Amino acid sequence: MSTLVQIYVRLLDEAVDVWRPVQAKFVSGDVFYLVEQEYDRDIESWEFEPGDHVLCKFIRLSENGEIIFAATSKVEFSDFD
Repeated sequence: MSTLVQIYVRLLDEAVDVWRPVQAKFVSGDVFYLVEQEYDRDIESWEFEPGDHVLCKFIRLSENGEIIFAATSKVEFSDFD
């Protein structure tokens, strides 16, 4: 069983960059699977949703210089079979 890890997903429709911590499972390399979790689409719009496979990388936030491990693009499952 894969251990859950915390990654960050960008919120859409925000006036400034906002990153939501979410739970994901490691798949392979820098690919993670966003597990099912609380997500109220009426309140927030995530760039990637639970059930998506995403490519993650470390990014530096411009406002405070903090480094986070963030989902940067969606990956089709066949891309890494």
